[in-house]
Amino acid sequence: MDFASMNLESLVIGAPALMFILITVLAMILGAQFSKAFQAGLKLGIGLVGVGLVINGLANTFGPALMDFMGQVGLDLSIIDVGWAPIAAITWSSVYTLFFILVLVVENLIMIYWDKTRTLDVDIFNFWHLAIIGLLVMYYSNNIILATLLVIFLGALKLINSDLMKPTFNDLLGTPDSNPTTTTHINFLLNPFILLVDKIIDLVFPKLDQYDFDAATLNDKVGFWGSKFAIGSYLGLFVGILGQQPLSVIFLLVFVGAASLELFSVVGSWLTSSTEPFSQGVTNLMYKRLGGKQVLIGIDWPFLSSRSEMWAVANILAPLLFIIALVLPGNHILPMAGIIVIGVTPALLVVCRGKLLRMIVIGTLTIPLFLWSGTAISPFLTESAQSIGAISPSFAYGIGISHSSLEGPVEKFLAILLGQAGNGFNLGPILIALAAFAVYSLLFYWYVRQMRKRNADYEANQVQAEE
Repeated sequence: MDFASMNLESLVIGAPALMFILITVLAMILGAQFSKAFQAGLKLGIGLVGVGLVINGLANTFGPALMDFMGQVGLDLSIIDVGWAPIAAITWSSVYTLFFILVLVVENLIMIYWDKTRTLDVDIFNFWHLAIIGLLVMYYSNNIILATLLVIFLGALKLINSDLMKPTFNDLLGTPDSNPTTTTHINFLLNPFILLVDKIIDLVFPKLDQYDFDAATLNDKVGFWGSKFAIGSYLGLFVGILGQQPLSVIFLLVFVGAASLELFSVVGSWLTSSTEPFSQGVTNLMYKRLGGKQVLIGIDWPFLSSRSEMWAVANILAPLLFIIALVLPGNHILPMAGIIVIGVTPALLVVCRGKLLRMIVIGTLTIPLFLWSGTAISPFLTESAQSIGAISPSFAYGIGISHSSLEGPVEKFLAILLGQAGNGFNLGPILIALAAFAVYSLLFYWYVRQMRKRNADYEANQVQAEE
């Protein structure tokens, strides 16, 4: 039961060494050369250790100032936003992540074979987004069956959604139908909620699009001032001044905040590259089992990054995220590494099709979802980080860790509800979980129908253009 809760202290070698061995061996089994497999395992082990070093350094520096800051303003923002890289490292430290990857690969092949999807998901590293949802269920219930069922359910929705979005990708990027690129990233599971709000805007503010402005011009004006280390500097300055720290401490907070945000990106790149031989081996295995079927290729979302609207909205939402975090009831996260709200902007781009004002309005309305979700999963993340030795058991000043804009906020709540429902037979949590899944499923079904109508319009316009 401890092992299922990610308590890997029972393994004397520790999580970094364990994952180093597992990734090295598995990559070799899947056909990677020993040198590349060894390098991948080593990078993953180093990445896990690096995450702990950066988190501890950030917490030890910001901890006292945060306590003083919260005392001055009367807020409880005791959860540090460490961004996606440490969360991914914590997730990859569990061997259950490898189990969930196996489940998702098999599911993908079955769905392609039965013509339930056209997408082959080769974005293996980002399977951790679904793995963490499975681990959340296990954290609350120690029930791997429920966890696996939820991972399978969401995995199917991701693949269905990637097929539905393909015509929109072609329209946004000007790519032909023959281009196989799509994405299965979990942030696009927020599309149904975004589309629902988008339809409401059509009814309440039908002329909103008349006031749109140019995204590229805004991005050029923001420039350096919206970079990661600039934002880290602002936050250090803000906490230092409001916490009434000495000038020397304020400067230290500025530099540590800036350095931490940049170092999290560096650690993230190590984690991503560390799984490449393993991911390539899984991808090759999947290709061999397809029987010659022509498929779409599901990759990470950054192929959309050429659209300037996404970055303009991210720059606008960043200060809004910080302001909302200060006043939102039930939030305990101080936004830092996740303050550039990239967990929602790709989905906003797809649903709103680049209409900037709609993206900003809907993005603002989704911010509370991310903050509440990040607050809710903090105990799991903090205890998991402690169990793998990434942070000390006592940690600094009682501070927790989380992410202020982690993708899949609604799915995190579903995992918590399912875990609570599976923790003994208690009718209340079971009914709440059933109701939540019913609403979630009905909303997705409505979204599928709306996207099929959109895709039919694309097809009709294409036929008309050819005639």
